[in-house]
Amino acid sequence: MTPNLKRTLTVIGVLLLTAATVCLAQRRGGGRFRGAQESNGSLPVWSNDPEFEKDVFTFARIRYSSGGRGYGRGGWYTDAPDADLNFGFRLQQLTALKVYPHEKDIELTDPALFDFPFIYIVEPGSLEFRDDEVKALRRYLLCGGFLMIDDFWGEYEWQNLYDQMKRVFPEPAREPQELPLDHPIFHCVFDLKEKPQIPNFEVGEQSQYNGGITWERGHGPGVETPHYRAIYDDKGRMMVIICHNTDNGDGWEREGVYEFYFREFSEKKAYPLGINIIFYAMTH
Repeated sequence: MTPNLKRTLTVIGVLLLTAATVCLAQRRGGGRFRGAQESNGSLPVWSNDPEFEKDVFTFARIRYSSGGRGYGRGGWYTDAPDADLNFGFRLQQLTALKVYPHEKDIELTDPALFDFPFIYIVEPGSLEFRDDEVKALRRYLLCGGFLMIDDFWGEYEWQNLYDQMKRVFPEPAREPQELPLDHPIFHCVFDLKEKPQIPNFEVGEQSQYNGGITWERGHGPGVETPHYRAIYDDKGRMMVIICHNTDNGDGWEREGVYEFYFREFSEKKAYPLGINIIFYAMTH
């Protein structure tokens, strides 16, 4: 583990161990709907003590050029910056953790990657790593970093992501493993009773009228079932969590816009799961 990652993980781990296991409803003041986004669409704003500017958690989104939309808005930038800032705001509200109050995106080949113990990749359904990105990601993860992969659907997109991760970790011991519901990542702060499936906001809003369909159609068979898979290092530390057939980012992005979606998916699923993942990644 590099000195930067070790120091950052130590600070974050101590802070997260004091996280309050409170329910999201308590912070809304009598149940009144008010998302992190105000009704006019503005994003949350907060600040930290400048003396501790570097001792904060940063939600670092990975910027990549492949996958059709590439560097345009979409692909790696899907749901940003709203998802990142809303999630950071809630993470700071509901735990003792201080969070960087701005969006942050970075390439895998940037030497500064090792300043961030947590990174996030979104929409990897047509992602294709460059060779130098493969090497950089492997080194980052084996040196103590943690990767969350999110928002892709169906077997075609899963196969693409699987093939790309096998380039990073071709060893049989690095095969992605399905996480059982009793894994601590589903219970370490918020106690989740099921593996959550978070759809995009359109599907989520319609689910109140169509019998509760929460999967995004048009991606082939099997999308009804969310999967959470992990890749581990030689010591059994989780390096990667892969969230398949679900869209946590939309649960964070749209929380202040659609009240039903907020209450059913942001409040009950996307935020609790995201906080659990951060807690688990930073303390194990």
